[in-house]
Amino acid sequence: MKKPKEPKFYRFFARPFIGLPLKFFIRPKVIGYENIPKEGRCIIAGNHTNNLDSVILAAINKRVVHFLAKDSLLKGWKKPLFVGMAIIPVNRAIHDKNALNNAIIALEEERLIGVFPESTINRTKETTILPFKIGAVKMAAETGAPIVPFVITGEYKLFSKDLCIEFLKPIKVSKKEDLTKDNEKLMKIISKKLEEKRK
Repeated sequence: MKKPKEPKFYRFFARPFIGLPLKFFIRPKVIGYENIPKEGRCIIAGNHTNNLDSVILAAINKRVVHFLAKDSLLKGWKKPLFVGMAIIPVNRAIHDKNALNNAIIALEEERLIGVFPESTINRTKETTILPFKIGAVKMAAETGAPIVPFVITGEYKLFSKDLCIEFLKPIKVSKKEDLTKDNEKLMKIISKKLEEKRK
């Protein structure tokens, strides 16, 4: 299996000058990292708590994570940064099939995709998790890629003592199954773990 190359900006700037300092100063506790395969197609999917989620997840991963993210990040002065961070832009104003197709192509190239199925940061205190979009399970069904669910708990603070990222056991999605049910299953797995960790 040919290992995908890291984008040069990601390797020589984003990882050493953004990712590593953030990892050092925030110091998240990481559990279950071994659940992410060292190579091959894979999707990581979990809850969205903060604008820094994708950056910290990229920092703690040894592989390049291609996150699906809103296309507004590729406008103006931010464009070179986020292009270098290898994101896959999504137009959230429409049902963006191009973003989904680009993510599927990346998976077929044996890459690692990152998804926040809630599609936005959950800022509510009443709801453990927001309803999931179906994109993650659809990509998994199309490519056979496993989904590694993750949960983020705690706060982003300097030398944080409670920020924790936990990767759970991979799950498989069958092309023959109902994607709505698979999506509900993924959501329940993440919601249940969040409720356990917040008790």
